[in-house]
Amino acid sequence: MNMIRRVLQLASAASLVICAMLIMSSCGGGGLEKTIKRAFIEGDTTQARYDSICSIIKANPGSYAQFLTESGDINVEALGKYINEVGSKLRPPMTWNIMGYGLKELTLTIYFERSGSMTPYDTPGGGGQLKKAVNDLINFFPAKEGVKINIVNDNIYPYSGTVDSFLQDRNIYESTSGTGNASYTDFKLIFEKIIQAQKPGNVSVLVTDLIYSPQNTADVSVEKILNEENSVATSIFKTYKGKSIIVNQLMGDYNGMYYPYNGAPFSYNGKRPFYLIIVADSATIDRMSADDRYAKFLRPNGVKNSYRFNQAQSNLNCKVVPDWKDNVGRFRLSHDSDCELTHCEGDRETGIICFTVAANLKPLNKDDAFLTNINNYAVQSQSGFEITIRAIKPSDVTNNNRAYLDGMTHLITAKGKFDKSRDELSITLNNQFPSWINESSSTGDTNPAAPGFATTTFGLNRFLQGIFDAFSAGDDTYGKISIKLKN
Repeated sequence: MNMIRRVLQLASAASLVICAMLIMSSCGGGGLEKTIKRAFIEGDTTQARYDSICSIIKANPGSYAQFLTESGDINVEALGKYINEVGSKLRPPMTWNIMGYGLKELTLTIYFERSGSMTPYDTPGGGGQLKKAVNDLINFFPAKEGVKINIVNDNIYPYSGTVDSFLQDRNIYESTSGTGNASYTDFKLIFEKIIQAQKPGNVSVLVTDLIYSPQNTADVSVEKILNEENSVATSIFKTYKGKSIIVNQLMGDYNGMYYPYNGAPFSYNGKRPFYLIIVADSATIDRMSADDRYAKFLRPNGVKNSYRFNQAQSNLNCKVVPDWKDNVGRFRLSHDSDCELTHCEGDRETGIICFTVAANLKPLNKDDAFLTNINNYAVQSQSGFEITIRAIKPSDVTNNNRAYLDGMTHLITAKGKFDKSRDELSITLNNQFPSWINESSSTGDTNPAAPGFATTTFGLNRFLQGIFDAFSAGDDTYGKISIKLKN
């Protein structure tokens, strides 16, 4: 009798284990999906909830291998996509940007160019815009203890002072006098050493006038040196496809000797461009772009123009706003997608249908002037839709539309005559070589009185075109939004 009771107890225990396994399986594999849903429903999209989700994944690496990197860390991009897939099934749909939560503390290395044509940017009588810009990079970097400073020209040399002494130095070029050979800058060597020295999580910034000035250029024609500059840039970056480069152009006071490529040096007192070139792994810049702590670092005060090289297409999150003041005609939101409209009918008198899409363009890390410029978009549809775009204002958000506008940055309004049984509106944000680079370039810098001398850099477009070509893969878009319509 005792034996029978023992067998029944073991069978009951086994049944409980099997039931528990089935329950875990039905809850999204160990409760992952259930935990994510609970986070959305409770409005608890916090670091603590993110950490609890990561704990579930790391406790079951076999079941959640798709959310782990080869080194066993959380694959933030893959997890973020899954989280938003779960959120898209809720009503109303919800999103959660976790990119900032997955960001480890980064380190910053400043590479400060000390060449003959750079020292006039930081004279005692000038405005100090260059030094202020570099100080801002350091001050707006969250982990100041992880900052290192180097001086560069013919090679890379460690700065002899501390970060604090650099910040307080009123004449940094005088303080670093005698460091390296200031008569030329070896960009090929410097960029290669910068990239090779980068460890995971490192962000490097080269502070430079970006004038290509190698050794031994006597009697070399301008066109030949510009072609060499282009080739050198391509050769450097073509082997580092995982890197992204942000070029920020600023303007600063210049008071001193200027050394043109093919002419005698002369004294110049006026404005000149300089550049902050940010180099990091593409994934690192993506995550920094999603973290508000790095907003002023990625785009410092005083930036006139900016462009990011090797920026992958972003999956742009968007939702059609069903009840919006500009809507014309009739439509319903599909139960299957936030970006699909059914039962579409144009206005009875005009045949026009107009609807508004809320989109999150923050991951693109572009300023509002770029994002709201219609010329930067390609719009395609059978119905001839045209669009307008503007940033979302706080006054736009109401209790009725909050579920559609929360987490979004811009409103895109589409208008056209819908007289088809079905159509698809495709809105593509183009990625082209920026016009400001060509406008900021010159092929001669011997005459300070020439128009544009104060706003152009010798050979700028050739070097940056070389970087562009190194990363180009025939993909000329930042992101795409598609809206399907059917009657």
